[in-house]
Order: sequence, then C-alpha cells, then structure tokens
Amino acid sequence: MTTVKIEAGAAFPNISVKNLAGDNVVLGKPAAGTDWQMVIVYRGRHCPMCTRYLNKIEEIKQGLKDINIDLIAVSGDSKEQLESHLKKLNVTFPLYYGLTVEQMQELGLYISIPRSEKETDHNFPEPGIFVVNQDGNVQVVDLSNNPFARPEVDTLLSGLQWIRDPENNYPIRGTYSYS
Repeated sequence: MTTVKIEAGAAFPNISVKNLAGDNVVLGKPAAGTDWQMVIVYRGRHCPMCTRYLNKIEEIKQGLKDINIDLIAVSGDSKEQLESHLKKLNVTFPLYYGLTVEQMQELGLYISIPRSEKETDHNFPEPGIFVVNQDGNVQVVDLSNNPFARPEVDTLLSGLQWIRDPENNYPIRGTYSYS
C-alpha cells in the first residue's frame, strides 16, 4: 500500500467542500483580514477525541488571528452528521463537510474503514493539519494515522508565532529531496 503525501512547500491542492449553507468553499484560501490558513482535517462526529481536539483548538483561535492565520476544520461527514456534531462542539471557527475519499488521497491523509455501522457510515480521514501560507503553499503539515497523535495546541500556536515573526526569517522545513 502506498500513499502520496503533500510535500512541504508544495502548492496546496484545489479542494472544494461544503459549508452548512450548502455553498462550495475552497480549502486553503484564507478569510479576509488574514493571509495564511490552518486547515484541520478531523475524523468526524463519531470521534470523541476529535471533538475534544476541536474544542481545544478554539482556545488558540485568537492567537492564530493575531498572527493573521485563518482557522477552519473539515471532515468527510455528511451535512446531517456535522449538524448533529455541533451539539458537542464549542467552536466559533468554520466547519465544513463532504471531504471525499479522492480528496483525502489528494491531501495524502491516512484513511480508515469504519469498524461497524455504529462507528460511522463512510470511510473517513485520520487527522491532518495543513498551514497554507500567503503563496498557497504548504508551510506546515502534520499527518497522523490515529486520533491520539496530534500536535499539542499551545505548542502548535507558539511554533506558528515563531514562524510568523519576520525577525526569525524561518523557512519551510522538510524540503530536502531524496532524488
């Protein structure tokens, strides 16, 4: 089994998903007033660890905004699944739904098959975080094959604050090519 991972510094793919109003939204395009975007991919409503993580990410939302990073999250859930998940979430950042298996593959995400219909009714992505810079390129990427190996949110924020500080002139890391 092989998967293709997005390389650090590569252009973030053109991926469109839906918002709760049913409108198409393109991932990696920051909201007005910001020039970067953090795209969090989560497993879906069925995952209590994702619910906790998204609620924890809400705590750093202002810190991200202070360094001009827009924050969004997306899953492969349906609109109905996202709507019911909102009852457990205490977040104010946009949540999107409808990430397809093909889009998950394009992002290089690990994909899981549900253990049963009780878990969920579709293949779902394992967690991923993509920070897309002003040029539309992947500045930071973190992929996991399970819900309990994700960046600690305060460390994530402090790292991004370091990267965004112009005095640090911090490049995109991990760009060495093996070929």
